[in-house]
Amino acid sequence: MRNAPSALRAWSWGLAACGHAVPTWRPLRRPRSALPPLLREFAEYRRSVCGVAASSTTVELAAVSRFVAFLRARDRSPVRVRLVDVDAYVVASCGRLAPRTVQSVGCSIRAFLRFLYASGRMRHELAAAVTVPMRRRDALPPRALPWEDVRRVLAAIDRSTRFGLRDHALLLTMATYGLGAGEAFALRLDDVDWRRGEFRVVRPKTGREIVLPLLGPVARSLAAYLRRARPRHTSSRAVFVQMHAPFGPLRTAGAAGAVLQKHAHAAGVSAPYLGSHALRHSHATRQIDLGASAKVVGDILGHVRPDSTSRYVRVALRRLRGLALPVPS
Repeated sequence: MRNAPSALRAWSWGLAACGHAVPTWRPLRRPRSALPPLLREFAEYRRSVCGVAASSTTVELAAVSRFVAFLRARDRSPVRVRLVDVDAYVVASCGRLAPRTVQSVGCSIRAFLRFLYASGRMRHELAAAVTVPMRRRDALPPRALPWEDVRRVLAAIDRSTRFGLRDHALLLTMATYGLGAGEAFALRLDDVDWRRGEFRVVRPKTGREIVLPLLGPVARSLAAYLRRARPRHTSSRAVFVQMHAPFGPLRTAGAAGAVLQKHAHAAGVSAPYLGSHALRHSHATRQIDLGASAKVVGDILGHVRPDSTSRYVRVALRRLRGLALPVPS
């Protein structure tokens, strides 16, 4: 039964593509549960006052909703929350969530407590007193791949197939410009200016736009994909689309990670992390190694704060070797 809607949708699309008159496909939309007034006001406060992106607000709302449910189970109103309640929730979260997730939950709770204080619902601001387990930024292996491995992955892609042409254009674009999966998948046909040799990228988190030069290798790879591989029956204006009916746009970061892992395995490249952000980290690390300033790299990557770019500096081994002190004799 889970496969039935997908099969019927593909059948409906195929009949319409062949010229048959079929009813317009209307997928079943489940009604979303309405947010309580307090959480709805919190979401609006985060978007309008704090400038938080809608995708980040959705994650915060999920965490805060679970926190509010925890408080209600303790017969505690959100406006009368105490630090002992917050500590109890953090301790309970540590037993079922990873440390990095617990840190994210703590950030969401801090934002909620700041909102309660700023809106006059609480007399004291408790956000600064919320503590979560500390996790060092360098606790995990770096996500960046050596640039030689990136080249091996790109060279291993079989461009004699339609899938290979799409995957090569996708991974080459992400590696060349340090794009994340969301930025690459949001790229539309109208964003590429072939006459001027440039294209426009919109940062999903901040909504900022940046115009980048369309370099020769990327332009040739994109042109080969668009001319010979991109499905001609797709109705989407996205550059990168699925290769099977109904040929919708690629959406999830997991899709880009699966493409990278597939071709990395074919190239014999292994790494602790082979997700969609690996190419973004590899690009930034290479630029730092080649002498680009952290400010320029941060602007290209769309970073608002300089410390967001600092994580790439610690894995730029060529630059770090010049800072090493001689070993005393």
